[in-house]
Amino acid sequence: MNIKEAKEEIERTIKAYLAKDESGVYRIPVEKQRPVFLVGAPGIGKTAIMGEIAGDLGINLVSYTITHHTRQSAIGLPFISKKNYDGTEYSVTEYTMSEIIAAIYDEIEATGIHEGILFLDEINCVSETLAPTMLQFLQYKTFGTHHVPDGFVIVTAGNPPEYNRAVRDFDIAILDRLKRIDVSESYDAWREYALKAGVHGAILSYLSIRKENFYSVRADVSGQRFVTARGWEDLSRVITVYEDMHFPITKELVSEYLEDPEIARDFATYYELYQKYRKDYHVSEILTGQFPHDNASITGAPFDEKLSLIGLLTDRLNQDFRVYAEAENEQTVLYKEVRRLKEALASFREENALITALSADREIIEREMERKRKAHNLSHAEERQTKHLLATMDTLVHTMTVDASGKPADEQYQYVKNWFLTRETERKKRTEETSEHLSNAFRFLAGAFGEGQELVLFLSDLSAGYYSLKFVSEVGNEEYTKYSRFLLLSDRRAELRDAVKNLTEGLS
Repeated sequence: MNIKEAKEEIERTIKAYLAKDESGVYRIPVEKQRPVFLVGAPGIGKTAIMGEIAGDLGINLVSYTITHHTRQSAIGLPFISKKNYDGTEYSVTEYTMSEIIAAIYDEIEATGIHEGILFLDEINCVSETLAPTMLQFLQYKTFGTHHVPDGFVIVTAGNPPEYNRAVRDFDIAILDRLKRIDVSESYDAWREYALKAGVHGAILSYLSIRKENFYSVRADVSGQRFVTARGWEDLSRVITVYEDMHFPITKELVSEYLEDPEIARDFATYYELYQKYRKDYHVSEILTGQFPHDNASITGAPFDEKLSLIGLLTDRLNQDFRVYAEAENEQTVLYKEVRRLKEALASFREENALITALSADREIIEREMERKRKAHNLSHAEERQTKHLLATMDTLVHTMTVDASGKPADEQYQYVKNWFLTRETERKKRTEETSEHLSNAFRFLAGAFGEGQELVLFLSDLSAGYYSLKFVSEVGNEEYTKYSRFLLLSDRRAELRDAVKNLTEGLS
């Protein structure tokens, strides 16, 4: 299965393992909850999905790369204790609590959440000295003499032996105690994730043309040459920051992330073309309705160039869609805050009590962010958005302190309400502009290429994107609806023609 399917299966497994009957007993006994064993090539997202799963389910995540551990850190350090057997005192060797088990209890204490995931990566690459300990762990869910707390589901991961010479095969006795999930690389599954994660448009556009270069591991006389999903995502981040800082994107930079010289060179060349197309086609002007007067050069361009242009339009629109989603999420939180202030207005007796309440609510949001961070289920995007919200609330508290301090509570509330309504007016204006940008993209593509494959590809990109789908489902767009219906009808007509053709051939 691909990484998206694996994520869904692991989420289902965890939900099933944590399900309890009416008496509060786990429906699947803890000792029968097989550890998940996720097997797949390096860099396809096995580790990345664990944080997403923990965040989706609202549980803790304790993560370790087991090859970084020694036998002592896994099972604890020995110490001598005294015990009495049949009236005689003996010196007995015991062990301190394993660092890994202690980390689980630390997480529970820090977050107040008693359920979670214990994720151990590279489980099939442990050292010779640690191997017996890991086999005991997989069989009995214990490190040394300490058991993994109930409520924590064990998920492990490893590479197939063809990717790692350190891999040791598990025997049947161990495999028969694991829930094995084999994962293969899939560009289509990764692309869906990449669109939501904001992977750079040049990378998505390039891989739409060169899908075979999405994932590659090979060996030659010069050694291992490889390109992974992790490499593309990390390259995307550095390109975005380099562009903002006006640093050059060189072949050498690309080669630092794509460890295959041919693919690195090919992408670096494409990136230069992508930037050239960005300037030549004036994408921002197209989205504002300023179409080129001569479509001949566009219509007659090579298909790769057309794909790049579609990628440029999609990338630019996705930036708008992301801004819409983040602004809408922030306004939703602020709207609830304004409602709370209105409902509590009568209780604000002391001077500036409303300002104090705003500050207190802001602190609650910050504490929740820190709690999620400690539970390792706060995504980078969520952290960035929450910090933006906190900064917005700080600004409101500051301006209220300057402009409305000492005024009656109802006047302070009116100040907050007017501030919110001004923001909402600005947000709706930006939303209308984004919708117009999307309509202009459709008009431009239809004018340049008609209702051909270019329009189909553009619609496919929009339909695969999290933020684009969120926008059209919540805001709507006449052009999107029109062309979606037309293409759906065209597909249905093609299916009917094929069905009639097959029926006719069957009768002849």
